[in-house]
Amino acid sequence: MTHPYERLTPDCVVSCVEAIGLQSDLRLLALNSYENRVYQVGLEDADPVIVKFYRPERWTRGQILEEHAFAQELVDNGLSVVAPMPINGDTLHEAEGFLIAAFLRRGGHAPELDNFDHLLGLGRTLGRMHGVGRAASFTERIDYTLERWLIEPMEYLSKAWVPAELRPAWDSLGKDLIDRATRLMSDYTPEEGLRVHGDCHVGNILWRDDTPHFVDLDDCVTGPAIQDLWMFLSGDRPQRERQLAELIGGYEEFHDFDPKEIKWIEALRTARMVYYSAWLARRWDDPAFHVAFPWFGRERYWADQVLALREQLALLEEEPLRLL
Repeated sequence: MTHPYERLTPDCVVSCVEAIGLQSDLRLLALNSYENRVYQVGLEDADPVIVKFYRPERWTRGQILEEHAFAQELVDNGLSVVAPMPINGDTLHEAEGFLIAAFLRRGGHAPELDNFDHLLGLGRTLGRMHGVGRAASFTERIDYTLERWLIEPMEYLSKAWVPAELRPAWDSLGKDLIDRATRLMSDYTPEEGLRVHGDCHVGNILWRDDTPHFVDLDDCVTGPAIQDLWMFLSGDRPQRERQLAELIGGYEEFHDFDPKEIKWIEALRTARMVYYSAWLARRWDDPAFHVAFPWFGRERYWADQVLALREQLALLEEEPLRLL
């Protein structure tokens, strides 16, 4: 069966761009994106723009429009977020069966996580973002739950992807991971969550002029504040505690942080590890994934995942990081 993105030839991209009201000069550059398809498109008599073709059937029109509204709300509150461009009054368009949005091109480089000034700046910006995120609620976007990000993906992979000889180890390990992660996050409910970026890693941040500029709110959800903070932590335990102290120091200049969320970090990391494998598996009908991730799905891959998740289980048993 033909995948929808196989129809996105250069001619189709140009046709779609012109159908939504932009005049292309036929210069196209495919950017590094797999969940969606993203292109830098040259325009006649204007700077190039970034055009995003949303993956069909992933989000509803209402969910995408709520993402766009949240991005614009952040911009309106003085935050540097790349929000979709309105074209003829609309930020979401449809052409050739694709939902499409365009964005101004922005430059920059990834923040340096060993630079405490960068961590402080990230914390301050996220504190401001979460202040906006707390001010209202999503009605269309999904909630962060371990059921969606850990429990269901673990079961799906066991039934459809993990080799039979590794399945007993996978299932036993999964039971322990789910039990421990669920206990760690037993005091979190979506009702106390706020609107968060959801996929807050260095690849979605452009550092320029001593300021972080946030892009790609495609995964924004209602979730815990720590979901937008923990991915900036790396290294050994003392390093992570120093990084956390810098992040939270900047964060609390603009928004309160509940220290109980620190004990959720390894549960969220566990969920992300499992969800990533399930994401690759569910996208395996997309030919681009075979090219980009040729190692996925082999027996060695699953053996390595079992080892990595065993190490993660040990981290789930450790005491939470201290807030220095």
